[in-house]
Amino acid sequence: MKLTRRALVAAAATSGALVQAAPGAAQALAALPRLPAKDAFAKMPFTHLDAGSTHPMPLGARAALEEYLRYKTQDGTVTNYSVGAKETAMIAKFAELVGAAPDELSLIQSTTMGENLVIRALGIPESGGRIVTDALHFFGSFYTYGELAKAGMDVVTLPITKDGRIDMGQMAAAVNDKTKLVSISAVSTTNGFAHDLKKVCDLAHAHGAYVYVDMVHAVGVTPIDLRAAGVDFAAASSYKWLMGDFGLGFLYVRKEIQDKVKRPWWGYHQVNAFKSHVFPYDEPGPGAATYGVSPDAAGKFAMGTTSWTGVVQLDHSLGFIQDLGVPAIEAARQPLIKAVQTELRGRGYQPMTPLDSQTALVAFALKDARAKLGELIKAANIRMTVSQNRFRVSLAVFNDMNDVDRLLSALPRTPPA
Repeated sequence: MKLTRRALVAAAATSGALVQAAPGAAQALAALPRLPAKDAFAKMPFTHLDAGSTHPMPLGARAALEEYLRYKTQDGTVTNYSVGAKETAMIAKFAELVGAAPDELSLIQSTTMGENLVIRALGIPESGGRIVTDALHFFGSFYTYGELAKAGMDVVTLPITKDGRIDMGQMAAAVNDKTKLVSISAVSTTNGFAHDLKKVCDLAHAHGAYVYVDMVHAVGVTPIDLRAAGVDFAAASSYKWLMGDFGLGFLYVRKEIQDKVKRPWWGYHQVNAFKSHVFPYDEPGPGAATYGVSPDAAGKFAMGTTSWTGVVQLDHSLGFIQDLGVPAIEAARQPLIKAVQTELRGRGYQPMTPLDSQTALVAFALKDARAKLGELIKAANIRMTVSQNRFRVSLAVFNDMNDVDRLLSALPRTPPA
């Protein structure tokens, strides 16, 4: 890998601190020669710094999908193929990534579906009470909580501090004995800020409140242990850092609370025993059928069929992530994060991400960013999120310092007026 002078200087400036980058970083260093994992992905004809929007599919996942398609066409070239076995293995891999047991997980369609199922399972808004969330939660959920406020819930949205955080003191003042739910993102899609989940859960539980966590920007790229933190509910889609696709995600429900919440809907994938009473030769019985439901998260939150292509793709991608190791993934990106943060702050760009952040997202505020930077970034053949008044860099397992250097070379030396 050939590095530019700027990239070499930036890497050298941070290498001494890499071991302190994250818990387990010393052990993770052994895996660093495998990172960046460029060979695991197609040769992209541009610099991809937008995995936080949609992560490219690994080549191994593409091969797994091609095998599935041969199986699906029933051409006889693929035998002894079981999507059910792949689904079971895939759920187990995801459980290991997030510190959960498989029976604490249910497959869902999206993160937003998971959040809404949690709200309904808690009897909100009929229950009344307070919801505490924050301005660094997923902005799509602003609509959800705005409507719940109209429905009578007392919704408190904590502000962003000047250095891009959510203040725990303000959260402690907001959470009270009337609080029903604390709803946050483990890692913010806006700026990469990471909550201390254990502190949030301890605070909420002390007041009898539940905690929901949007973990879509944590799982697969930043270490997370839901059970150790005491998280009650969490959800994630798979098309971001899990390297999956749209239409398949996960809902986590802590085992100890599964019997305490309502069933938000009814779907036949909740059923674990079934006997009909309406067809020829059926035994007679009460109603059309007798049935039982699984005593786990799926038994309360599952619905119907899920994406088989998503299952096949994730079965590979989750194994790939496990093989690399999340601590190693986190450690490897620290020099890249440092280079972006140091250089752009030095040029006068307004940082949105805390300086000590170790997550995969780095954001800066710039008035009219899309108008000022959109065409410039496109001309430089860079893919990156440029919003109306901010831009965000996403650093994936295939990115290296040359990618960062291309971005820094493309951006104006001073923030455009």
